[in-house]
Amino acid sequence: MLGLDADQLRADMNRLLAFLFHQGILDDQFLQLQQLQDENSPNFVSQVVNIYFHESEKLLRNLRSSLMDRELLSYDKIRIHLNQFIGSSSSIGAQRVRNICAAFRAASDHSNRTGCLRALEVLEHEYCILKSKLHELFQIEQQILLAAGVRYPVMN
Repeated sequence: MLGLDADQLRADMNRLLAFLFHQGILDDQFLQLQQLQDENSPNFVSQVVNIYFHESEKLLRNLRSSLMDRELLSYDKIRIHLNQFIGSSSSIGAQRVRNICAAFRAASDHSNRTGCLRALEVLEHEYCILKSKLHELFQIEQQILLAAGVRYPVMN
């Protein structure tokens, strides 16, 4: 992408965002999160999303280990993890991940281990798509800052 000016990069970013909304990967909550970003905190959204990724990966590990241990399988614990995942996904606008968590929770409500395992696979897949696309978005955002010639204050 070297040589592209900031306007072209913004157009790329807008196309990617439009795709993410059209596909239902993101919802309007992501736009509200973006509105909280300003000159004083230019990386606010990426910082919040990186916290989300860190916490989500722990939740995914916990869900997988809970489902793998048949003797200690606790659907109540699974629902707690899923409720946390639903809440954090809602807060960043991760619509498809949130919806899959809700379907996963329905399987856990029926103590359906096979359904939970299937839902976990879908959840991990959708989470990877979300993570990949948001990383792509943040890379474009960083390139826009560089292309715009961000100036750092001179220290005296």
